[in-house]
Amino acid sequence: MSACATARATDPTRTKNIHQSPSPPPPPNGRFRIAGADLSASIAVFLIALPLSLGIALATGAPLQAGLVAAAVGGLVAGRLGGSPLQVSGPAAGLTVVTADLIHRYGWRTTCAITVLAGVAQLGLGCLRVARTALAVSPAIVHGMLAGIGVTIAVAQLHIVLGGTPESSVLDNLRALPAQVAGPHPAAVSVGVLTLTLLLLWPRVPGRAGRLLRTVPAALVAVAGATAVASLTGLTVPRVELPSWSSHALAGLPEGPVLGIAAAVLTTTLVCSVQSLLGAVAVDKLVSARPGLTTRVGRSDLDRELLGQGTANVVSGALGGLPVAGVAVRSSANVNAGAVSRNSTLLHGVLVVAAALLMVPLLELIPLAALAALVMSVGIQMVSLHHIRTVTRHREVLVYVVTTLGVVLFGVLQGVILGVAVAVAVAMHRLARTRITHEEKEGAHHVHVRGQLTFLAVPRLSRALHLVPHGTRAVVRLDGSFMDHAAYESLQDWQKTHTAQGGTVELTDRRTGVRDSAHDDGSRTAEGITTPNGTSTRTGPETETDADTTSHAGTTAPARPTAPGPDAAPNTPPTACRCRPWTPWRNHHCAHPPSARPTTHPADTGTTTGRGTGAGTGAEAETTDTPTDPTAPGTPTTHTPTTPTTPAAPTTPRSPASEPSSVQQLARGISAFQRDTAPLVRGELARLAREGQRPSQLFLTCADSRLVTSMITSSGPGDLFVVRNVGNLVPPPGRESGDDSVAAAIEYAVEVLKVRSITVCGHSGCGAMQALLSSEPGGARTPLTRWLRHGRPSVARMADEGRPWARLSGRAPADAVEQLCLTNVVQQLEHLRAHESVARALRDGALELHGMYFHVGEAQAYLLAGAGGSEVFDHVEAAERPR
Repeated sequence: MSACATARATDPTRTKNIHQSPSPPPPPNGRFRIAGADLSASIAVFLIALPLSLGIALATGAPLQAGLVAAAVGGLVAGRLGGSPLQVSGPAAGLTVVTADLIHRYGWRTTCAITVLAGVAQLGLGCLRVARTALAVSPAIVHGMLAGIGVTIAVAQLHIVLGGTPESSVLDNLRALPAQVAGPHPAAVSVGVLTLTLLLLWPRVPGRAGRLLRTVPAALVAVAGATAVASLTGLTVPRVELPSWSSHALAGLPEGPVLGIAAAVLTTTLVCSVQSLLGAVAVDKLVSARPGLTTRVGRSDLDRELLGQGTANVVSGALGGLPVAGVAVRSSANVNAGAVSRNSTLLHGVLVVAAALLMVPLLELIPLAALAALVMSVGIQMVSLHHIRTVTRHREVLVYVVTTLGVVLFGVLQGVILGVAVAVAVAMHRLARTRITHEEKEGAHHVHVRGQLTFLAVPRLSRALHLVPHGTRAVVRLDGSFMDHAAYESLQDWQKTHTAQGGTVELTDRRTGVRDSAHDDGSRTAEGITTPNGTSTRTGPETETDADTTSHAGTTAPARPTAPGPDAAPNTPPTACRCRPWTPWRNHHCAHPPSARPTTHPADTGTTTGRGTGAGTGAEAETTDTPTDPTAPGTPTTHTPTTPTTPAAPTTPRSPASEPSSVQQLARGISAFQRDTAPLVRGELARLAREGQRPSQLFLTCADSRLVTSMITSSGPGDLFVVRNVGNLVPPPGRESGDDSVAAAIEYAVEVLKVRSITVCGHSGCGAMQALLSSEPGGARTPLTRWLRHGRPSVARMADEGRPWARLSGRAPADAVEQLCLTNVVQQLEHLRAHESVARALRDGALELHGMYFHVGEAQAYLLAGAGGSEVFDHVEAAERPR
């Protein structure tokens, strides 16, 4: 068992001690079993899908049975054959405008034939394994397409809510809207307003009753409530009409111009495929938030998902159904309802079939205004403020607006084509537009480059650089992320010449300030700039000793070996590995080609700050890494990390056949250290070997693999004396427990090493705290349970109503586990004070105690502001980097 790894999956949003049963065992061969979670999830999805399917069919102008056919086929066919087990497919709001236009132009039977042909096209794309290319579409285009479709849906359905009939285009609907508003149908308006009110208020019912009521979908409540009121009050409104299944229209041969049919097939294929594939990716994100589910379900196979969607469209079109695609609302409801396999999707399809055959009298009581109001609300939600803020932050508002207007005014395919054209134009503009300025201030010449450095900007760059007089201090600020070969050589040649003539050069970027001082060989560049080799040049993060080790003459002290040696290739960037501190641990082994990398996640190299010579990390030497650019095959890769490295355990299980053995992982990590890192840190470690360790603090934390102490504290070799155990527990002294190792470490740190502070650090999602909350009296006496008894005083402290609860500044604890994690830090500090050596050092003023809480998901540290009184953990703000 890994330390602090949860033995039982626990829902972080629950505040009570709840036991979650393990996943059921696989059924024996030849028997079909359905998990209870799948059954309940299928019912929840069915209750959402039924009214939405009817509403979308109404919005397209198709027979209402077509929505039920598509929902059933989406559940049974796409659910069984698709590559995303928990994604629910059916008639989607994103296809409403496309389908409505096809029905208006070619009629219903030809529209069904187009759906079949679109499914065949999806099958072909799936066989070609090109599913992931759909993800290359800019998110601004996808969000703009959905927003345009949402506007079109909302405007059209507003006419039905007002008691009228929508026109065939958005502009016609807008022109007819004033007259429709001036003469509404009171009964239809009343039903529509009631439906929208229930949709808005149902999720906001407060209290315990609200939590219980919210288990019933708001869409079902809104439609059922409006139907009941309309029936009981005798309102005269148009209602659902389901003709006999014997007269249901099936697909016919396509009739119309060949180019028009081909464009329709292309549009349907595009919208169905992109929406389904993006939905599968979104479902993967939802699944990853449930760790216990990830190992059972796995990630989506996008090519298989495309094949499943294609098959579903062939079947749906042939049976006279609407086009099928993955639906975000139903998929998220499926995951949130606790589904554990594709059985929930299949059962939802079975329920739709049963409803279509047995519930026709009930369905025909539904007012059309209620369905129109439901679909109108869906259309409004497709214009997402979150998406607008996102594209604004990434400066892609123009792409979003053009795509939205194009879809509204011309159609989905035309709008997407316009969006793609504008996105390409914006990208080319950003690549080609570069502003270069030169000014002199504070005794230095500043050259500021805004934008990407390509060969087009080389003349202006050269002109600005030659305005810098010889022998002066120059600061070149690069506000871009790409530099091509011509610009790279131009900048390097000038840098070498300027430093040879007695000047100094500092390369900076807008994110982190001064990053590099030019050396005599002019070989170092600014962090974060992509070089012509497709890799990012980078130096180690600055520390307080940078000013001491780098002289103003542009040379580097020997004690800080970060520049390449004289044997380095003259034009090879010294750091070709694209390592970043924020990159997840993956152990890509940057020095190896992509084909040789393991599929597990032990960390290879990375960068942290360090003390003294800035050698790198703390005792554990945890680091980060990203792979080199795979788009530049054959490019020689140099790897110059600034920190030691060690392998780290994988965070998710891997297929045994696809990962190297533990011995190979260990040997590979050690080999990478000896080759890349040892030469850089050998001098610093030799000094520590001669002088001995003199750590400034004892850091007592959990053994959880996600806690990288050297990274969190920006510490280097010799800084921390680290003690790690399950649950960051400090056994009280004087107990016969066989747990003297922690007490021995405390005594050694205080009495021998003379540390000045001791920090007890807890963290979010601690498995030890979860085990304490879920353990039952009289359970099995294992080594783990015997050790965890030292955490029981923390449980008792949290349950004591006479004590103030430990809390985070600005918010309440998220759940009981987080509350116990905070309380445990405070309690273990009390245990520390009971140790004689600690108590003596505290009385003498030679020692300080600190409490710390690290939220793993937020990468945010909190420090305890007070103990025994206001036990509040204050948020630690990010400090500005010194310049």
